[in-house]
Amino acid sequence: MPDQALSVLLKGRNLERLLGGLGVTLELSAMSIVLSVLLGLVLGLIMTLRSSIIRAICRLWLETIRIVPQLVLLFLVYFGMAKTFDIQMSAETAAVIVFTFWGTGEMGDLVRGALTSIPRHQRESAAALGLTKVQSFRYVLLPQTLRRLIPQSINLATRMIKTTSLVMLIGVVEVLKVTQQIIDANRYDAPQAAVWLYAVVFFLYFIVCWPISLLAGWLEKKWS
Repeated sequence: MPDQALSVLLKGRNLERLLGGLGVTLELSAMSIVLSVLLGLVLGLIMTLRSSIIRAICRLWLETIRIVPQLVLLFLVYFGMAKTFDIQMSAETAAVIVFTFWGTGEMGDLVRGALTSIPRHQRESAAALGLTKVQSFRYVLLPQTLRRLIPQSINLATRMIKTTSLVMLIGVVEVLKVTQQIIDANRYDAPQAAVWLYAVVFFLYFIVCWPISLLAGWLEKKWS
């Protein structure tokens, strides 16, 4: 059976297509992660404000992304918005919108948690030294926030990379969709190759996410 899978993988441009699908996965993930980090930092700062209205809006955002499955959000944006508001968008754009919406909420909550976990006396000590609020944030709060935030945000990045596999259901030809196409094209000639081809996909995700997970663990130990 492994020989069957290997022959299918090396047949024609199958291997090239598979790696191209992985490239699409990483491209969508990278765009979503970068936007989520930038917007999440802003959202996290907003979430620390004392306004009850802002807190309610942020809580609604968090509950939405945690309760509603990402697949439902993908369908709502790609199929629902297109029909209801007559918006023309590609499946890739819809995927970036949904994963950025999800990632921004999660990142914002991480930033909020990191900021609020810093003891109050740190701020009081900075004020006693004569630092302004901006200087206090830059030299005292920000370095400590980053130490708490970076390992958790890296773990969020790995979750986003893995969850992008859902985009195949709205027509994005990423690594899992390409694998399914290869299996369907060879289901009569090599019916036993499917499990091994999916194992290749498992390996591809592993070699992408494992170093990121190791980096998160190393940083967490270093800064603990």
